[in-house]
Amino acid sequence: MMWAMKAYQHAEVYFNLISSVDPHRLKLTQLDDGIYTAFRTEFPDLRIDVIDPEDLKSPAAKEKWRPFCMQFEKQVEDFNYGTLLRLDSSKEYSEENTIFSTRIQFFAIEISRNREGCNDVVYNRRLTEAAPGQ
Repeated sequence: MMWAMKAYQHAEVYFNLISSVDPHRLKLTQLDDGIYTAFRTEFPDLRIDVIDPEDLKSPAAKEKWRPFCMQFEKQVEDFNYGTLLRLDSSKEYSEENTIFSTRIQFFAIEISRNREGCNDVVYNRRLTEAAPGQ
């Protein structure tokens, strides 16, 4: 159960980060550019604002994800470590809005969400909540 606690803590830290720092300015790894380019080359039409679990977990999806993930085996520490990923980027982590993914899948999707503006709603919501007179 230690891995589950670690995955939850990672999710909590990440959500606090995108809630308090403009997601466009975040750098999650030293390889963000390469991960993003490889991800959008391999998955150009994958919808990332709201993830369909089948796009990660179906047998066909797993076959497509495997070579993508493996290319980062020696570059991203714990690339295949279990991580919690939000299904809907506009919502917080919850039991209904969370799926288990590999670390490299998390990085690929969240780097893309940050760059493509999907996580802006989380950041802007926090700004609105913190604004004086609200």
